Amino acid sequence: MSFDARIRDLIAHAYDKAPTIRTLMEGLNLTPADIQSAADLPKLPVMPKDRLVELQAQHPPFGGLLTLDPDDLPRIYISPGPIYDPQPPNADAEGQLAPFIAVGFGKGDRVLNTFMYHLTPAGLLLDEALRAVGATVIPSGPGNTELQVMMMNALKVTGYVGTPSFLAIILDKAAEFGIPKEAVTIKKALFSAEPYTPSQRARFEGEYGMTTVSAYGTADLGLFGYTAAGVQGFCVTTSVYVEIVDSETGQVMEPGAAGEIVVTTFSKGYPLIRFGTGDLGALAPETDAACPGQQQLLGLFGRSGDAIKVRGMFLHPNQLLAVKGRMPQIKHIRAVITRDANRDMIAIQVELQPEHAGADVDEAVKAFVNAVSRLRVDTVEVVAEGVIDGTQRAIRDERKWD
Repeated sequence: MSFDARIRDLIAHAYDKAPTIRTLMEGLNLTPADIQSAADLPKLPVMPKDRLVELQAQHPPFGGLLTLDPDDLPRIYISPGPIYDPQPPNADAEGQLAPFIAVGFGKGDRVLNTFMYHLTPAGLLLDEALRAVGATVIPSGPGNTELQVMMMNALKVTGYVGTPSFLAIILDKAAEFGIPKEAVTIKKALFSAEPYTPSQRARFEGEYGMTTVSAYGTADLGLFGYTAAGVQGFCVTTSVYVEIVDSETGQVMEPGAAGEIVVTTFSKGYPLIRFGTGDLGALAPETDAACPGQQQLLGLFGRSGDAIKVRGMFLHPNQLLAVKGRMPQIKHIRAVITRDANRDMIAIQVELQPEHAGADVDEAVKAFVNAVSRLRVDTVEVVAEGVIDGTQRAIRDERKWD
């Protein structure tokens, strides 16, 4: 079924069954007949997470968005806010298994699940997905590093789900115990909840021979994006429809342009329509053939509050960190934004690693910055050691506004 058909079906159902959706649409003089395609979604406002808190306070406990009998809910979670997250029966379980299939989890795998199992959904949701693909789950939760290593050895654990930083801690502890890299049995890992850095990938895949996937999601929406070999950013699962919008105006951005990630979930039991994640990203103009769905996120560029708008586009510190990750010559990088008459000017300052002193990096830096931000760099300056403080913000906005 096409996105347009699924959106028509979702809107009609939500209008009929979710009082808050009906009230919202009636207040805008809209009926389901007015939302016939993805292109019509911007007729509805973006719903930021703070709005969900307000709705649940006004219409406890689920904000008037639940469309089924609460007694039919398998679980209810709680997120900071507080926000009560109902878990309706999963109507698109197969679509949400894509990240687990991508990493190769299946029958015969024994997997450490190091996400928490109480209050928040991560632990149980990943547990269910692992079981659905045939894997055996060891619900270890976070912490207890020595016990994690003991279980890995005694049970011949082949898989891991959790944060990449915690897997690094487990491997460090294994090394302390004298376990050589070749004896580490974990060969498949799915990460979420924090960035997965190039240095971590080099360690896990290069040194330990693992297959790894990083998944993107939120407590409200579950996992809906995942990395795939040779694909920039994340493949989007079939369980959601993603828009990229200007967080100031709500205007939908063209493919390739950065903006806030706004998600409509096709879960009819708890339809979150145009839910604002607060994260910045960009949609690929053409989805990579390796993504089974119809959308691809080019990457995550941080939170909308951390971004600076330059020439109508968002520039975020994480975009500069992505450039640094691609160029081992760079020790520190910073953007300095100034204004010449009516034009924003972008200068990129870089401090080189000592072994790369004197290297010509101008064109490479310009190309990479343009690739991640779609902004043309005016100048690149190689600066001396100490000019850039790596602990400070990577973008300095020196524009003066009259």
